[in-house]
Amino acid sequence: MGMDPAGQQMTDSGTAGVIARPPLLFLATLLLGLASDHLLSFPFAVQEADLVHWIIASFLLLIGLAFAAAGIRDFSRAGTPVPTNEPTRALVTTGIHGWSRNPIYVGMFLIFGGIGVAARSPWILILTLPLAITIRYGVVAREEAYLERRFRAAYRDYKSRVRRWL
Repeated sequence: MGMDPAGQQMTDSGTAGVIARPPLLFLATLLLGLASDHLLSFPFAVQEADLVHWIIASFLLLIGLAFAAAGIRDFSRAGTPVPTNEPTRALVTTGIHGWSRNPIYVGMFLIFGGIGVAARSPWILILTLPLAITIRYGVVAREEAYLERRFRAAYRDYKSRVRRWL
């Protein structure tokens, strides 16, 4: 058992063991959605993009980028890596992580939705649900178990104060 640079008690030095790196899950689902749009047509017409579509898409993309960038900045300031295949060095509980335990994933979902709206892709939007289930149980649940083993009471306290998503 050791101490991290912020003085938090650490025990486990492994990784969360997520099923796949989250950016790859988002990218694969995005590509699957775009391919499905071309291969599996819907019996209804998808509306042409108008100003409202672009405003909604832009809003989702910008807010998503802000969430993800703030989360990455918090990790960088704490000296802990963002990639899930590297051991966590510090428990980040400040900045945007004081509002959401997973702001980078929230940002990635907003970006994903923004791309779906901009591309007028029903399949990207439909695939958001299976992607969310995969991220929740294949990534976040494993990360939470890892962080609880690694930071024990400090993580349990953080988990009790801050919501998982928003």
